[in-house]
Amino acid sequence: MLPAPTYDMLIASARGLVPVLRERALRAEELRRIPDETLHDLHASGLFRMLQPKRVGGSELSYEAMVELTAIIGRGCGSTAWVLANLANHHWMLALWPRATQDEIWGKSADTLVGSALTFPAGHAEREDGGFRLSGHWKFSSGIDASGWCMLGGIVASAQGEMPEYYVFILPQADYQALDTWHVAGLRGTGSKDIEVKNVFVPAHRALPVAQMKAGVAPGGETAPLYRLPVFDMFPYVVAGASLGIAQGAIEVFVEDTRHRITAYSTTLLADYATTQARLGHAAAAVAAAERILMGNCREAMEMAAHHTMPAADQKIRLRRDAAYAAHLCTESVDLLFGAGGGEFLFNQQSIQRSFRDVHAANSHYALAWDIATTMAGKSLLGIGADVPTL
Repeated sequence: MLPAPTYDMLIASARGLVPVLRERALRAEELRRIPDETLHDLHASGLFRMLQPKRVGGSELSYEAMVELTAIIGRGCGSTAWVLANLANHHWMLALWPRATQDEIWGKSADTLVGSALTFPAGHAEREDGGFRLSGHWKFSSGIDASGWCMLGGIVASAQGEMPEYYVFILPQADYQALDTWHVAGLRGTGSKDIEVKNVFVPAHRALPVAQMKAGVAPGGETAPLYRLPVFDMFPYVVAGASLGIAQGAIEVFVEDTRHRITAYSTTLLADYATTQARLGHAAAAVAAAERILMGNCREAMEMAAHHTMPAADQKIRLRRDAAYAAHLCTESVDLLFGAGGGEFLFNQQSIQRSFRDVHAANSHYALAWDIATTMAGKSLLGIGADVPTL
């Protein structure tokens, strides 16, 4: 087994891919999935395996490193960053499962990618000897075309009078169907198709209770602090990292384009307008604040995990709120820049137009929806319990 890439090696690989991904971004949109060349580059660099355990050849970096690497890739292509973050995070999640499950998937190839669709009400399962019988129809399975397996959320029926249980199931490609439904305004290149499962048997070792995943007591056997983080409270940082990169890339492109751009109806440089300068300064401040929030909270969560401490309910709510706020700041920054560009930014070939669509698409994800995050946070401050099974 070859040594896994180090943090510095992955940072260098990600930075080297930024200009390449900018050139491929339009093609990713046309394909409505990540181009094969990009998938090859992400595999070859080791970026997909940044959070995978060292035991199977992964780099086993910290969660904050995942946010940082995702953001770097996002400067080149928001769709690629979104898929990278999700699929890399699934390597981390798989490490929480029983070793039999890990060996079944990674034993054939540790490069095997696992997609997901974790909208729990979309799946319904019943207990059966040796496992479960699962059916359902899920939306938004990002990067599923590149994946050999898929994690699916579902609700398990309980005996009369008992509360149903939330589970995550892992199914091989042969047991589900990916439906080509991904015709959207933003993050077009993510290939986030629908998944359909019809009355499939899932053995018990490929079903994990949400109660274990959210409490840091999953049976995977990994001892590093990384694998004691609360799954669902950290997930917003996965997708917020893509928002951060989209906004950072928009600032870079805006600065480069604006420095020499003459306005359409005068001979004045756009950079000479005070409004342009103010919008850019505001956008840069918002993105810098978002980065500090995301990185700081990931470091704090890692430190708690190192001390075998699970965040309390109010701390989990704050983790979710802060990630959504960081994404909100990133969206605000792109809006400011898009508004400063005038009609020129309406053209499809303009990368900031893509950034505008992508960052809004990212913010539509449940984990980053600002109104949902603030409502939950407000209820917590008022002492009202949150009705969230994954909390």
